[in-house]
Amino acid sequence: MSETTTSESIHVVAVCGSLRDGSYTRRALTRALDGVRAAGGTGEVLDLRQYRLPPFDADEERPGDSVAVVRRIREADAVLLGTPMYHGSYSGVLKNALDYCGFDEFEGKTVGLLAVAGGGFPVAALEHLRSVCRALDAWVLPHQAALPNVSAKFDEAGIVDDGLDERVRILGRRVVQYARIEPDPSTFEADENVGADG
Repeated sequence: MSETTTSESIHVVAVCGSLRDGSYTRRALTRALDGVRAAGGTGEVLDLRQYRLPPFDADEERPGDSVAVVRRIREADAVLLGTPMYHGSYSGVLKNALDYCGFDEFEGKTVGLLAVAGGGFPVAALEHLRSVCRALDAWVLPHQAALPNVSAKFDEAGIVDDGLDERVRILGRRVVQYARIEPDPSTFEADENVGADG
């Protein structure tokens, strides 16, 4: 399948799970969106700093800016999830945003994963995100982007390691390429996931 065959109408939302100014996660997602555009799609960062999302409470219906955040994710053809690694997992701000979502936003949707870490490879954060997406019956790309020792991987112009830069851009291209993949039957995890009703 050509990367540009059906990509003209594909819109990708990159959810940034970091609130920091100068966030490496945000910068890496922005670079991945260059790959989205190279594949013929369109894309934008969903910057959670710009929204008021109180801690998810299943008894409180649609508080703050949750409706806007959920709508942007639902309307996307594919999603990139980016996070810094905190305490061996993904960030609380991204977890909170995902808690507002459900099958309507993710079922059958193609998702690409990106994680950054101040130290070693953020593999655990990526694995945890993959499990969450699988429980929501999303289709998660096998290709993922991990940026360890991230402060040494960027300068003012962008990612300094050519191989890593290419891996991040490929993530963007792949999420467009496979945005229209035929969905698999639902997973065991999805069948067992009761979400906010539990």
